[in-house]
Amino acid sequence: MFTSVNYNHLRYFWTVARTGSVTAAARVLNITQPTVSAQLRQFEHAVGSPLFEGDGRARHLTDTGRLLYRFAEEVFTLEREVHDAFSGLPSGRQRPFRVGVTDGIPKLLVHRFVAPVLALPDAPTLVVREGAQDALLAELEDHALDLVLLDAPATGRVKGRAHTVGESDIALFGTPELVAHYAPNFPASLDAAPMLLPASGSVLRQMLDAWCTVSSIRPRVVAELDDSALLKAMGTAGHGLFALPVAVADDAARRYGVQQLGLVDGARVQYYAVSMGRKLDDETTRVIDCIVRGLGER
Repeated sequence: MFTSVNYNHLRYFWTVARTGSVTAAARVLNITQPTVSAQLRQFEHAVGSPLFEGDGRARHLTDTGRLLYRFAEEVFTLEREVHDAFSGLPSGRQRPFRVGVTDGIPKLLVHRFVAPVLALPDAPTLVVREGAQDALLAELEDHALDLVLLDAPATGRVKGRAHTVGESDIALFGTPELVAHYAPNFPASLDAAPMLLPASGSVLRQMLDAWCTVSSIRPRVVAELDDSALLKAMGTAGHGLFALPVAVADDAARRYGVQQLGLVDGARVQYYAVSMGRKLDDETTRVIDCIVRGLGER
């Protein structure tokens, strides 16, 4: 293990961990991607252990990486406070509140969860990170995250405390033209209908597959997408029908002009928030309570 920290290396590592990729980190740092990659390799060599596993969107922190990320968060939070103090800005700000979100939760729903926090008096800065359940829960246990939002019960042995956030029916949505075409004789009309599906193995995908089997529906799968934002973008462009929680139906109609076609019978998604099992401070409790109420806010 290294005996001293190269401050620039730590910043490059921290930025890659926050943004999720070397490419995104290079944009934030305003340097080239090869430079970031080279600096990251040097830092890993100095540490004596890999800091990341996987590639691209599958990249996630190793155990050593999670430990370093937790310290890096504290270092750069303190750096901002020192800068503010000597710039005549308010000091003593709260540290950022770090929320992990599983990638299967639609962005509209994530906004519904976290928006009430932004309206709190002296609201903390929110740091929201998306990822797989196991990786996010590991960061929670390492105190690199304060809260993790899930669209399924936590698998395996988790030390955290689970809070039930809410639940929602699932419906199919589409452009007004697609909805008008497939509304008659729904859901039988969906046979051979263009469909945009979430990734295989996700909670929502399992529900949709089961519903199609029970209803004897064979839609035409246009695309299977890991990225819920891309799925929504393709849906609003008219490439196919797609599923969303009914809880965000009004938001989806207002922001993207899509309409609800019909309910997916028997499909209901529950949402959970997990925090560490230790005694929570008042500020963390305040934010968690606000997020837990998020699904009920209109």
